[in-house]
Amino acid sequence: MDFELTDDQQTIRKAVAELAAKFDDTYWLDKDQAHEFPTEFYDAFAQGGWLGITTPEEYGGSGFGITEASILLEEVAASGAGMNGASSIHMSIFGMHPVIVHGSEEMKKENLPRIANGDLHVCFGVTEPGAGLDTTRITTFARRDGSDYVVNGRKVWISKAVESEKVLLLTRTAKYEDSARKTDGLTLFFTDLDRAHVDIRPIRKMGRNAVTSNELYIDDLRIPEEHRVGEEGQGFKYILDGLNPERCLIASEALGIGGAALRAAVRYGNEREVFGRPIGKNQGVAFPLADSLARLDAAELMLRKATWLYDKGLPCGREANTAKYLCADAGFDAADRAVQTHGGMGYSEEYHVARYFREARLTRIAPISQEMILNFLAEHVLRLPRSY
Repeated sequence: MDFELTDDQQTIRKAVAELAAKFDDTYWLDKDQAHEFPTEFYDAFAQGGWLGITTPEEYGGSGFGITEASILLEEVAASGAGMNGASSIHMSIFGMHPVIVHGSEEMKKENLPRIANGDLHVCFGVTEPGAGLDTTRITTFARRDGSDYVVNGRKVWISKAVESEKVLLLTRTAKYEDSARKTDGLTLFFTDLDRAHVDIRPIRKMGRNAVTSNELYIDDLRIPEEHRVGEEGQGFKYILDGLNPERCLIASEALGIGGAALRAAVRYGNEREVFGRPIGKNQGVAFPLADSLARLDAAELMLRKATWLYDKGLPCGREANTAKYLCADAGFDAADRAVQTHGGMGYSEEYHVARYFREARLTRIAPISQEMILNFLAEHVLRLPRSY
């Protein structure tokens, strides 16, 4: 085993940390409170070439793996940008994997260079109000009309839809009840987000307000056949290709937020004096923070194993899901303890730990809940009976 980062990976970590440091906590608090997309941050990372870190070189990217992408997103989150910063670039960094693997050459040449240079904002349209995590039960339907498709339906929790020009959209082209298998009849498109046929409504939410989450109401959206990704009816298989790396990248973001929160708590523990001594001298304050350090370190090891396996082309479902589970819990616990360490001031916005707390909480829900990860591990690793 070799736990040392490569020279490239160390360079990525250092360069990303330096760039992200130009956008301080006040910048992110202001963006969050104003519900304003962090355009300056996004542009800086686009100009630095970071959005194409996993895009193949022939399409304008750097061709690195998920390990490097996870280092990038961890450093972004750890800078204090949290999920606001990570979510603004997350989809560009890896969301196009189904297009890279299954899209036509024309689709890749037209879109991937624009995504890599930051010119093209994209979003991912899968989740629906009536289906939730049971993706096979989506009802957004693409009906054939000559060589085109006409789509009607509804999506929910679609990040960055307000800013996006295009959407990676999962639909049904055969009804659930007419399909031999429940995963059949799902078709993936990468198409224009035509505002004349898609009503985008931002969702009011608890945190991460610099990046919108949206409901999409799709009414007779016409999609040319050439905007279909791969074969009709194979969309579920295509999106599965991206699930394990997505788990890893969310895990890295949770890890970064936890690190930012822990540093803030340690700083406050050293500076704040009560009863004539720094509060960090008290074991009731110190031990929870030390415990969070240990849990973040352990979670990071599982994340590194998961991304290493993925980049080697080896099975990593167990490790990727476990990494997301452990990092999300460790990151949230660290954020919660940071608030507790700050006492009443932790509930204010002055020290930013309240924002870390709100954003760390998201990682225990999205893109999949902790409970669904335990379902996966119970069924596919422990071989217990399926419970859902």
